[in-house]
Amino acid sequence: MRSIILLLLLSPLIIAQTTGTVPMKTIIKTEQAPLPIGPYNQAVATQGQLLFTAGQIALDPKSGQMVGTTIQEQTVQVCENLKAILHASHTDFKHVVKTTVFLKNFNDFAAMNEVYARYFGEASPARSTVEVARLPKDALVEIEVVALIP
Repeated sequence: MRSIILLLLLSPLIIAQTTGTVPMKTIIKTEQAPLPIGPYNQAVATQGQLLFTAGQIALDPKSGQMVGTTIQEQTVQVCENLKAILHASHTDFKHVVKTTVFLKNFNDFAAMNEVYARYFGEASPARSTVEVARLPKDALVEIEVVALIP
């Protein structure tokens, strides 16, 4: 009986995914931010108007090279990359609801936070910040966001 009820509840979702009438997710791609360097996308928007970005490091979108040697310089480039992805998704920093910040060295927290605050303003989202052993291309910081698409 439970199987029948579950099938009845899930059948509209299965039909929507298989018929292609209602896209469940939209891939976001912009040349104003670095193209993925692996098997992932810059961001994915859901039918429910949520945007999930991949983690962004301080890559220059045109050259693909790392920008900056300090945490401040790299955080600026990361935020500029996120801004480009948000813009391509028809949203902005004020609609970000959650961020995750990955730092190579937690001693860089205050300097990263100073730059971060300039981009996210007074309506800052919920945030988790963690120190990690290593980031792609030996970056000092990586940030991913979840945002509303108004």
